[in-house]
Amino acid sequence: MGTDLSTLDEQRVEEFAGRLFGTYTEAIVTLMIDLGARTGALDALAAAGGTSTEIAERAGLDERYVREWLGALVTAGIADHDPATGCYALPAEHALCLTGGGSLDLSPFSRVATLLAGHVAGVARAFREGGGVPYEAFRPEFTDVMDGMSRGSFDSQLIDGILPRAGDTVERLTAGVRAADIGCGTGHAVNLMARAFPRSEFTGYDTAADGIARARDEAARWGLTNATFEVLDVVNLPLDAAFSVVFAFDAVHDQAHPARVLGRVHDALTPDGALVMLDVRASSAVGDNVGNPYAPLLYGFSTLHCLTVSLAQGGAGLGAMWGEELARHMLVEVGFVDVTVDAVPDDPMNSLYVARRG
Repeated sequence: MGTDLSTLDEQRVEEFAGRLFGTYTEAIVTLMIDLGARTGALDALAAAGGTSTEIAERAGLDERYVREWLGALVTAGIADHDPATGCYALPAEHALCLTGGGSLDLSPFSRVATLLAGHVAGVARAFREGGGVPYEAFRPEFTDVMDGMSRGSFDSQLIDGILPRAGDTVERLTAGVRAADIGCGTGHAVNLMARAFPRSEFTGYDTAADGIARARDEAARWGLTNATFEVLDVVNLPLDAAFSVVFAFDAVHDQAHPARVLGRVHDALTPDGALVMLDVRASSAVGDNVGNPYAPLLYGFSTLHCLTVSLAQGGAGLGAMWGEELARHMLVEVGFVDVTVDAVPDDPMNSLYVARRG
């Protein structure tokens, strides 16, 4: 049936059309941020500003491209422009959020949109035919994207902000225990902890060989002797390792068989061991996520990556938005007890779970 146009609220149509164009505009602006971060143009703009020629020369780039890119940033309200002098500038507050690394530099998140956009056709095919887009199809760029999004946060918050909230984890690691990180990616979290807690032994596991190679390289450069890394599907996590702590940083919801992984972690822990899990802060019910400003981003990320890489393996398709209620249920179901959930410093999109082996 066609829509009866006479019954439509014309003002509502107009408002929604305007919102859509705004959404599409912001999507393109996201790509402009990615371009600026990849090419060094953002750093050059933040360093001193200047004319398009000066900024291009500072970054070693083609002036004509830089000038057009600056036009996008100025009209998007990201950069300032003085028509009298032809100079451009990046306000200090904006520069803090777009350059410099650390937990406040949000420019790495722009690469998510660029990466996932390239897989829309593949996911659309899975919509029609089932299955999914395999994890391997996202590599190697996915490794860089995830490292870029997490590295600054780990550098500034992991040792002094996150771990102190995880029960007695700091005390255990200080005294010296065996610990593992499942889905460790490039292993930066493992290496940070190995450096901070030299009495403990850390092993990072991931299926991505490129990430493991980078983890080993960083450990070697840092001179760490208590950090090792293995290419492994963590559904096969060793049961004889007797880990006192197992970490899972935004890794469980991507698994093909998340319940089996959680059960394996439970069984690989010492009797007094604990799982420390960082995962998406959300409700399991869609209705309860209405009003969460990050929910559309997280559902979209899940659709275009987390869900599809699981379904590509014939997996459960848990998705990033599995939510606290289901997470608690699954943890208890495999035998964990004393499950606690806390906020994560400077990270409104994640929660910190701590669960003891039952």
